[in-house]
Amino acid sequence: MYEDTERCVRAVQSKDDRFDGWFFTAVLTTGIYCRPSCPVVPPKVENMRFYPSAAAAQAAGFRACKRCRPDASPGSPLWNERADVVARAMRLIGDGVVDREGVQGLAARLGYSVRQVERQVQAELGAGPLALARAQRAETARLLIETTRMPMSDIAHAAGFSSIRTFNETVRAVFALTPSELRSRVRGGKRSKSPGVLSLRLPFRRPLCPDNLFGHLIATAVPGVEEWRDGAYRRTLRLPHGHGVVSLRPEPDHVACRLSLTDLRDLAAAISRCRWLLDLDADPVAVDEQLAADPTLAPLVAAAPGRRVPRTTDSAEFAVRAVLGQQVSTAAARTHAARLVLAHGTPIEDREGGLTHLFPSSEALADLDPETLAMPKTRRATLLGLVSALTSGDVDLTAGGDWVHARAQLAALPGFGPWTVESIAMRALGDPDAFVATDLGVKIAAETLGLPTSPAALIAHASRWQPWRAYAVQHLWATGDHPINRIPAVEESA
Repeated sequence: MYEDTERCVRAVQSKDDRFDGWFFTAVLTTGIYCRPSCPVVPPKVENMRFYPSAAAAQAAGFRACKRCRPDASPGSPLWNERADVVARAMRLIGDGVVDREGVQGLAARLGYSVRQVERQVQAELGAGPLALARAQRAETARLLIETTRMPMSDIAHAAGFSSIRTFNETVRAVFALTPSELRSRVRGGKRSKSPGVLSLRLPFRRPLCPDNLFGHLIATAVPGVEEWRDGAYRRTLRLPHGHGVVSLRPEPDHVACRLSLTDLRDLAAAISRCRWLLDLDADPVAVDEQLAADPTLAPLVAAAPGRRVPRTTDSAEFAVRAVLGQQVSTAAARTHAARLVLAHGTPIEDREGGLTHLFPSSEALADLDPETLAMPKTRRATLLGLVSALTSGDVDLTAGGDWVHARAQLAALPGFGPWTVESIAMRALGDPDAFVATDLGVKIAAETLGLPTSPAALIAHASRWQPWRAYAVQHLWATGDHPINRIPAVEESA
């Protein structure tokens, strides 16, 4: 979009926050870059330059605006809508792969050479993987500087910088302030006094309908791993350097996020996974416009605009839970998962609630005794087959995985039908066009709305909803009276 100058100018002049994250506006006369919705008086058109990423604006010599904080914009929806190499690369960069494994590790995960990855990312984003990772490190550093009392040397290490000097130079270049000056701008009361605990706001594009988003996560919560407490959804996180606990509370203009991490190097990955879980980088206006074009869905969209797809913080975890939920009720699936967690999960300490375990990794389930599973033999075999494929790498469900290839890998496993494959594609892989045509709730909704009920006929009708069929599923599910469609009252918290 950044190449469409007229459209960008209109967005800046109208301060349209729907375009935050789509592009960044640099101002020649001030040397700063802003998000489109920056509250300051818009600059003259001849002084505007547009960039596809904050990293590209930084590379061109511009510094982040202190008013609108462009580095804290929602991410571009393109990286969650597409499955090409650049989109997959951006999802991996967001998860911290470049910081942990370098550009070579990124390229290896994508199956391309370093040169090919750098060329494609540079062409589309105006900056290479290293520059994009640097911009992300700067944002992580800013969060730690402003919200904690950590020494600057510890912040530099936690944010992923190789040295204090690089940390100081990057912060000064991006924010036009030294780390100490950046901290002095924030009132002391906003900083966390608890080591490893941070409170932050997760922005999103409006509108957002929290009912099905949080309702689904709460209704399917696995005891010990997830809970609804004091008006917030809480869960444990398995992260690259340790583990964490997150509390997420929907607010009118943001999601309040409280993170407790055992290793602050995991901050960027934790934020990325929480945003992915809640689908916060979606473009709800584009989705609703497409779905509302169908007269059958139009009233549903008008009644609850901005529905998101509830996802997961761990794709392998969700795949296991999808198998446990085959042909059983939500309550039964939770019971099966809870037993697995108690027997094979990693115990953790939660000082603020009732969370007790991390969901077991595929490696922890590799030696699972099938006789301990209270389920039919065929489903036991399906679960063991999935665990084996995840452990060996025969199935790739990671952030940078290819959606088409992953579907083929899953479909080749015993016991994996269309419902299981599409459920994983929708909630673990994040494919916005995944469609569970054989789902019972979808079938009941289709019958209620006068839509075709056979899978083939419903898929044919749903072609008009592409590429947003996963969002159409959320509207179809919402026609039923089920706990997944509503947030419990605060008094119902654990």
